[in-house]
Amino acid sequence: MRSLYRWFPPLLGACLMLTGVHAATVQPPAAQVMMDALARANAAVVGVKVTAADGARSAETLGKRRSGSGVVIGQDGLILTIGYLLLEAEQIEIVTQDNKTLPARAVAYDLATGFGLLRPLLPLRGISAAALGSSQELKPGEPLMAMTGPQGNEDGEVSMTRLVSKRAFSGNWEYHIESALFTSPPVLASGGNHSGAPLFNSRGELLGIGSLLVSNAAAENVRLPGNMFVPVDLLRPILAELQQSGTSVKSRRPWLGLTSNDQSGRVQIMRVSKDSPAQLAGLEAGDVVLAVDGASVATLEAFYKKLWDRATPDTEISLTVLQGAEVKTVVLKAQDRLLTLKKPSGI
Repeated sequence: MRSLYRWFPPLLGACLMLTGVHAATVQPPAAQVMMDALARANAAVVGVKVTAADGARSAETLGKRRSGSGVVIGQDGLILTIGYLLLEAEQIEIVTQDNKTLPARAVAYDLATGFGLLRPLLPLRGISAAALGSSQELKPGEPLMAMTGPQGNEDGEVSMTRLVSKRAFSGNWEYHIESALFTSPPVLASGGNHSGAPLFNSRGELLGIGSLLVSNAAAENVRLPGNMFVPVDLLRPILAELQQSGTSVKSRRPWLGLTSNDQSGRVQIMRVSKDSPAQLAGLEAGDVVLAVDGASVATLEAFYKKLWDRATPDTEISLTVLQGAEVKTVVLKAQDRLLTLKKPSGI
């Protein structure tokens, strides 16, 4: 079992340097309180190992076998992680800090936020739930700590990082959140695994869940390697709903099956998912989306918000696209993304 106390002195020093405080000015009781809080947080971090079902569509991009981290947030053993780890899962295991491997089941996957919930099938002994914090008052430059869970033969890792920006984030896979946390330096666990890594403040409060490595943590057009974390502020309003129904109402929205990017005022398709509404309508990589239902779109955010601005997910949508040198209007019937995926046992 790893010990945060073994790593804490150099981490505390790094934390103080980031805030510009000299170590000599920190009184021992205050340092001990911080160390105890982070040790409790560390104890709640687990490894997550997933095997996707045979024929899972998500295996094409995420792989059949996935690994990452999670954090216990409920006294009943409820674990929060990043949702894409759980997509179409056939087998889920968690690895505790004392290297015990326990079977688990999926509880929820939320398309709108990207969160996933799971619960071990056997009781977790001696693990207290991490406290949920808030990023509302978090300022750029504030020192933070990211932790990754063990993977059986490999210990997890503890990394000092700091917040560099808070801003909206649009993913190329038809995903958008209004506020994401961007940190640097990046969390680079063994094998480059950052998926589901929890982010804590100096009080040991959970602030976010790791989603991506990014090259532009500071700003859209500024190169600075780092990570994007989904803030737990997005979890609070939907936590009960996720546990009851396995997803949120906002996740029931139109899906086209496009991977796209935006640059220089153009939304360009990079990839079209097999058997998706987009493929069935004849859309191809390289096409440029000009408008949705006649309304011009120049960014992924505008594209997604216009796409999702309808009452039901399985609705007809009109796209104006530039295909080669020809401008076309394509009408396609969107799908509920959740209905296209193999449902993990438990949800």
